[in-house]
Amino acid sequence: MTDQATTVVRPRYAPSVAMVWLILMAIFTIVQFASLFQPPLLDDVDAAHAECAQHMIESGNWITPKLDDIRYLEKPPMPYWLAAVFYYVFGENAFATHLPNALAMLGLTWLAWLWTRRAWGDRAGFYAGMFVLTAWGLFLFTRFIIPEAILSFFLLLALYCLVVGLEDNRPSAFYLMYVSLALGTLTKGLIAPVFFIGALVPFLLVTGQWRRWRTIRPFTGTLVYLLVALPWHILCGIQNPGEGHPVGNHPTLGNVHGFWYFYIVNEHIDRFLGTRYPDDYNKLPGYLYWSLHLVWLYPWSLFLPAALVVAWKTRRTWLPHLRREAGQTVDFYIDNAARSDVATYVAQLKFRMRSAWLLFLFSAFEIIFFSISTNQEYYTFETWVPLLMLIAGMLANVEEKYIWPSPEGGKPLVSKGWLTLGQTAFAAFGVICASALGWALWISRNVKPGDKIGQLLAHRGVANYTLSMSHLFDLTGRSFADLRLSSALAAVSLFVGGIVGWWLRRKGRHFAATFSIGLTMTVFLVAAHIAFVRVAPMLTSEPMAKTIMANGTPADTFIIYGNQATASSIIFYTYKYFHYKPAMIVMKRCGKHSQGSTLLWGSCYTDAPHIFLTNAKLASMWGKGHRKWLFAQGHYRAEAEKALHGRLYKVQTLYDKVLWTDRPLTKN
Repeated sequence: MTDQATTVVRPRYAPSVAMVWLILMAIFTIVQFASLFQPPLLDDVDAAHAECAQHMIESGNWITPKLDDIRYLEKPPMPYWLAAVFYYVFGENAFATHLPNALAMLGLTWLAWLWTRRAWGDRAGFYAGMFVLTAWGLFLFTRFIIPEAILSFFLLLALYCLVVGLEDNRPSAFYLMYVSLALGTLTKGLIAPVFFIGALVPFLLVTGQWRRWRTIRPFTGTLVYLLVALPWHILCGIQNPGEGHPVGNHPTLGNVHGFWYFYIVNEHIDRFLGTRYPDDYNKLPGYLYWSLHLVWLYPWSLFLPAALVVAWKTRRTWLPHLRREAGQTVDFYIDNAARSDVATYVAQLKFRMRSAWLLFLFSAFEIIFFSISTNQEYYTFETWVPLLMLIAGMLANVEEKYIWPSPEGGKPLVSKGWLTLGQTAFAAFGVICASALGWALWISRNVKPGDKIGQLLAHRGVANYTLSMSHLFDLTGRSFADLRLSSALAAVSLFVGGIVGWWLRRKGRHFAATFSIGLTMTVFLVAAHIAFVRVAPMLTSEPMAKTIMANGTPADTFIIYGNQATASSIIFYTYKYFHYKPAMIVMKRCGKHSQGSTLLWGSCYTDAPHIFLTNAKLASMWGKGHRKWLFAQGHYRAEAEKALHGRLYKVQTLYDKVLWTDRPLTKN
């Protein structure tokens, strides 16, 4: 006869695997895939990285990435390779450029579902996949081509292979782990193995698995890693030896050292220490750095307090259940005699606990790492999926009335009130946001919508636009005249979804309540992307590229007054039109070299094209020969007008960007 106190009551309602993936693929298609077509490529990092892929296609050089025909080796080539491959298939456009990020998100969804399902059950697996697709930060930072999503996939795959290899004693899993790490290295550099080792070492120590270190195949595995990761680095070092001239206050940057110094010392060590040259990066204040993680994981971070309570109440079980002898006592078998297969349960328990430790240690190491280093908002992107998996596992288990074994014999270790608290916060935030959006729509009711949203935006220059989120602060109430559809859709979804979800949670329909948050966020993210497309004119210069191609000739010259990144989308879209001729750049103190620019290091090479101009050189060539087109943004506009006073013919204005030419356009 089984004691009622030791009987595990665990409702396991969750959609079937087929239904799970029908739902997840629907969300992926709506949120990720459908957004690949618009807007066009953005200026700065988006189009700049696309330029590297474009240059590989057109030049046939897949080793040395180039921006505007200048060596650009700040990042490894994997994102460029992937985009270039898709350029062959789909053409050189925004869809092909952003497709690698979307596929990486699909891969992360699959891995999160697969791993969490094995560790915490079917419902948790579904939640993990849904969380990945609907978390705000994971959506926001896949709108442009940065390597974070791709790196996250390779690192999560390596972590999963580690824990599966140890649990199932599968050597093939360890070799796949080393391959994944090598591909991660080719995606964003040496931080891939650093983050992995930063989690691996404490994980082996905490779990007692350090005695099995030979099982991980450290010698043959390292050889596999080097065989995959080293060839590009070696070839790149050969193609980019040390040469050039002393630059600024950093005399060794271009004088003696080549690729290896620039890539390892300047781009890894100096970047971490904040001494990288040029100094064009920012660092979030500590309070923002830590608190913004709640935003990037929103809305699922609302259940983080419940997860912390569960972790605290189960703290005495964290270590005992990790050891090989975990649970293998007479008392344990007596307490779990009702189970048909105690051995299987023990194996699942160990897998769950080890998974939780590995995901936690990995996330903690990276978050602490970037709290010391220079950082951007998205630098801890790789930790968001592991954290969401932990929250999903906790949430599903609380909803199913069962947490890890405890003296209470399966009694929930956290009140359902903690879940109601998170749901109430989501509903309250939805009502507040809906009210704010309604107010913005009201005050902009008399403003006629059109294509001039840039005139309705502020230019606050938060952090001098060195942070990726700076432009969000340029929104004004009147600018919502061009955001009416997206604002109304977001307001309705947040208000209705929040209230309905709260009602379902209060009624004890927990699965439906959690699912309602996912559906609400799906609609909200669609609305967010519609708004993103509408504000694109302040983020992209693609319309100016169309203007140049409609009114110029391939023999014309395109000139940027200021940093190359401010008009990178024009360079991308006119690259073939100008027959691969690089844009010219006017910068202060440039001489031959581009001071303070991402092109600085590459411009030191003797074979670098002479694309950098002084004001005197610009003035001497302006109005002579074939037509010249001049672009300037922000404060550079006044400098350009001063340098060419009375000789500029304005062609087009977008937000704070201006396009001039050196002679009147011929009227058709």
